[in-house]
Amino acid sequence: MSLTLLENIGTLLTLQGAAQKGGRHIVEEDLGILKNHSLLFSGEKIVWIGPHRKIPTEFRKQKMKVIPAREYTVLPGFVECHTHALFAGSRSAEFEMRLRGKSYQEIAAAGGGILSTVRATRKESLAGLIKKTQERVNQFQRQGVTTLEIKTGYALDEKNELKCLKAIRELRGPRIISTFLGAHAIPSEFKNENEYLDFLIQKIFPRLKPGKNSLADRIDIFIEKGFFSAAAAKKYLSAARELGIPTTIHADQLTLSGGTDLAVDLESQSADHVLQITDRQIQRLSNSEVTACLLPVADVYMKCPFPPARKMIDAGVRVSLATDFNPGTCPSMDISLVGLLARLEMGMSLPEVVSAYTVGAAYTLGLQSQIGSLSAGKSADFICTKVEWTDLFYSPGQEFVMNSYSRGRKIFSSSTYA
Repeated sequence: MSLTLLENIGTLLTLQGAAQKGGRHIVEEDLGILKNHSLLFSGEKIVWIGPHRKIPTEFRKQKMKVIPAREYTVLPGFVECHTHALFAGSRSAEFEMRLRGKSYQEIAAAGGGILSTVRATRKESLAGLIKKTQERVNQFQRQGVTTLEIKTGYALDEKNELKCLKAIRELRGPRIISTFLGAHAIPSEFKNENEYLDFLIQKIFPRLKPGKNSLADRIDIFIEKGFFSAAAAKKYLSAARELGIPTTIHADQLTLSGGTDLAVDLESQSADHVLQITDRQIQRLSNSEVTACLLPVADVYMKCPFPPARKMIDAGVRVSLATDFNPGTCPSMDISLVGLLARLEMGMSLPEVVSAYTVGAAYTLGLQSQIGSLSAGKSADFICTKVEWTDLFYSPGQEFVMNSYSRGRKIFSSSTYA
């Protein structure tokens, strides 16, 4: 296997301290900031990090590609752990409706919302979905995202949900994590939540069982008034757990609907949104391995209060950050804006934001042993840039990524730095 050496990196952020602390109580020292170190990777894995003069003899004897990196800042690739990037159609008209005072639930009850995207997505061909979604993947990739989660949930029938899952498996570039969100809303063909969830368990779950040909990596459900109750979700997620499928939950976004408690009870990977949570639930999260995934750009679009990030972090909750990119309530793929809002509106420090978009997000996807930080044995997923790390999550829309690698393969190179 060929060796590649990033030689004498100007500033290297390993995030090893953050990883060792499980993404909790992060301070600047946890970023693992090293000057003039080198990073050696072979195939998909990092094999060594250290001062250049101390490269082990076993590697010096081998032929290697050397990349001078004195002008670089290198850090773990960003992990975008919550998106609804696979869909067809547009819901821009709903944005104006919300601004004129219509609630999310009122728009959905009138035939808009998720079900309007369902109609468009069902009509779109497999090839069309792949093309549209790949363009969005590319946009995330340009921002330094080396692992990207994508949910289904805009088809809500057997034929088209399977079509969407197959489309996700055809996407290229970063590591793609497929999440089955068939339980996004109740389609009109079904009488109630229990009937629909039983259908998903019987018809779709067999295609999701872990293995070489599984179409999804995890399962999600939207627990909210007018969508799915915590009681119905418990049976559904328990069935997934019995098959060995990891779970996550859209939890307590608009109302206190029981999603956070259920995530802790069922040991889900994450509880996402968590705007409407109590001190008791914060304490439960802090004592669990469930990650709280915070989505502040969605909160802006929905004109919701931001989640109590400062209180959660201080209590010991592990948090991650993500865009929640979707056609209805968060049509933004700007991860810099996510981090900026976390700093401006949620009281998070820059080291906490960097950790949330790397280590915390890796935990959200159950990939903390592979990605999120840089050390020997972990995946060679990293970003090279010429800006200082202190310039991150400061200026939305800024193009700062020079090169990015996922599993040791260069997936993006910017002409800006050519």
